[in-house]
Amino acid sequence: MPTIVDRDATVALLRAELAAIGALCAGFDEDAWATPTGLPGWTVKDVLAHVVGTESMLLGHASPDVDASHLPHVKNPIGAANESWVESMRPLAGSEVLARFRAVTTERLAALDAMTQADFDAPSWTPAGPDETYGRFMRIRHYDCFLHEDDIRQALGLPERADPDHVEAALDEVAAALGFIAGKKAQLPAGSRVRLRLTGPVDRTYLISVTDRARVVDELDGEPTVGLELPAMLFLRLTGGREDAGPHLGADVALEGDTDLARQLGTHLAYTI
Repeated sequence: MPTIVDRDATVALLRAELAAIGALCAGFDEDAWATPTGLPGWTVKDVLAHVVGTESMLLGHASPDVDASHLPHVKNPIGAANESWVESMRPLAGSEVLARFRAVTTERLAALDAMTQADFDAPSWTPAGPDETYGRFMRIRHYDCFLHEDDIRQALGLPERADPDHVEAALDEVAAALGFIAGKKAQLPAGSRVRLRLTGPVDRTYLISVTDRARVVDELDGEPTVGLELPAMLFLRLTGGREDAGPHLGADVALEGDTDLARQLGTHLAYTI
């Protein structure tokens, strides 16, 4: 069933997130811009260029005629499309990429302000699948931008911006994939009952039942057989493929129930491209 997303709340979150990225990057020197991030092949400047490229695409701007297929971190057509924008901006100074970011996001926010709830409810392709709504796409855009802000912060050793409203919205997007993570990625056996507890600025507990398929449920039909407890921001980084889960398991990721299966789940949280 297509996902209905509140237009006003989502646009407000996107506006605040884009402003936070702009404020974070203001004043970076070239050493900061050139700092490698946890995303293969991307520096801090490249991460911002990626955001510029995606927002430019959403405005209907033509993709740059740049071949990025030779880069070793490009693994698929979506990656190649993303990388063409990034590669086109690599000759620019970081301040120039930031200026482009400010211009394109101002234009994008004006376009979003002109949209209605009906526009957000309209059918749309999304990175999560073709049969969704434009609102779901914009929730994914907020999630993506929030994680990219954290990518920059992690690369530069800056504190997390664990704003509860933004963490909750990002978790709403990840929650839609929890059945896929438990059933397809981790391949937990039928009969598994999972409790996933998140702590920090947002405390959430997700329950997942694995039967003919894995799905999030309101309650389990018995005690959990598998459990993880971890900080919400770390959960977002692990599900977003930003970090290797291994060093965290048994440390800041607590393993509960069947610890072998909990470790199996913990090592297969990453699901984004």
